[in-house]
Amino acid sequence: MFKLKGVAVLAGAAALAIALTGCGGNASSSKSSSTSGGGTLTLGLIVAPSSFSAQNANWANQSPYMQAVYDTLLKASPSGEIEPNLATKWSYNSDKTVLTLTLRSDVTFSDGTKFDADAAAQNLIRFRDGTSPNASTLVNLADAKAVDATHVQLTLKAPDPAMLTYLTQNAGLQESPKAFTNKNVETVPVGSGPYRLDTAKSVTGSSYVFDKTPHYWNPSDQHYSKIVMNVYSDGTALLNAIQGGQVNAANTFDNTTLDQIKAAGFTVNPLELNWEGLILGDRDGTLTPALKNVKVRQALEYAFDRKALLKALANGYGTLTEQIFPTSSPSFDKSLDSTYSYDPAKAKELLAEAGYPNGFTLKMPSAAAFGESNFALIKQQLADIGVKVTFEDLQGNDYITALIGGKYSAALMTLQQDPTDWQLASFQIDKTAAWNGFHTDDPTVQGYIKTIQTGSEAQATAAGKALNKYLVDQAWFVPFFRPQSSFVTDAKTKVTVQVGNAVPYLWNITPKN
Repeated sequence: MFKLKGVAVLAGAAALAIALTGCGGNASSSKSSSTSGGGTLTLGLIVAPSSFSAQNANWANQSPYMQAVYDTLLKASPSGEIEPNLATKWSYNSDKTVLTLTLRSDVTFSDGTKFDADAAAQNLIRFRDGTSPNASTLVNLADAKAVDATHVQLTLKAPDPAMLTYLTQNAGLQESPKAFTNKNVETVPVGSGPYRLDTAKSVTGSSYVFDKTPHYWNPSDQHYSKIVMNVYSDGTALLNAIQGGQVNAANTFDNTTLDQIKAAGFTVNPLELNWEGLILGDRDGTLTPALKNVKVRQALEYAFDRKALLKALANGYGTLTEQIFPTSSPSFDKSLDSTYSYDPAKAKELLAEAGYPNGFTLKMPSAAAFGESNFALIKQQLADIGVKVTFEDLQGNDYITALIGGKYSAALMTLQQDPTDWQLASFQIDKTAAWNGFHTDDPTVQGYIKTIQTGSEAQATAAGKALNKYLVDQAWFVPFFRPQSSFVTDAKTKVTVQVGNAVPYLWNITPKN
């Protein structure tokens, strides 16, 4: 249900962001015509592109639009492994502050301009300085310069273990430098990608038509002669399109209509992008003194019936968890998911040991996007151990702003599980992280994060595992489960889902033979 990843500091607050900002657009009524020989693929998407400028491009739910018209410097496999693309080789200097990429010499943009190292350097700097919600991914990029036509050098302010991953996403998109000053740069993309946008047949905010690029340098990524991307404003409109055979594959708003989608002959391709649960941000007891005591935070872990919460909050679709690291992470430890059981008696015992035998009062925010019944269930389960919760209802993005601003000691939230441990730590754990709203500065945590950033692969892996266990033991968060996201495909289409992204990468959607 929660899958809109990457909206500035809103990244990962997917369901809330979708529910509060809307998805826009209306469905096209044209029938799809995908064939095993590579005819037309019609995709159902839940957001329209915010910009076709590579500099300002969004990712996640908007990645198919970008991947149709642009190439990235590097490519990520479905499991997140880094692979060559426009860059065929890459290497770091000894302290990982200089990254050199070797580039292809046979690629041309759709306006006839040749792709080279100078174009790559310009695109990197423009993205860093642009208005993309993900521009901060290049915060460590000090400079990018062409060494020669086929080599570009990236100088970093500090080692960034996620840099290669960023170059597989919108930070790595390559646009023709001649298009930078075009007056229609936001609406007419000029890339070197496998498809070209047919602006005459597209309807802004509703339907986008892409034709196969002739003589494309990597024809193995062109599985269709035409791709149509239709935007649906809500789950009902999308379900009608699926039942009417108007799409071959689609992202979904939530899992409430999966039975009807399966009855229409579609296959559900599940993935788990996020974790859902409580952020116990006030670990120093700034607003709620009780939360400074680790036994109090651990008591909250024991207070929740995660199975009941999964059923109530996510219709039963998902996997119970007690850690915020994804299963794809080397830091994931299955044994940590049995650290805390549902045990109200144990929770009361811990509260008494911490000096709160009669519990305490906890003020939390609520928002309609999560559903009133969900907050009622949380309130009930905390009341069962003596913790009295008072909710303050917030509107719109005020909920998110309040959380990252440290306005509430604890809050229900859904946050992304990033492809790399460095990304996850930088986003949710580090003392400067957006979702460390109180900026908890724990020397043990900071030491592990520093090793993840600067250590060898073996050292970083060990530090990540230790960090994960420490966070669970110290109860920084109370994860309930990893909610299932669902991408659905018809009988003519197969797909491989992408680790860390709401939508499969375009080249991994193919006709069935």
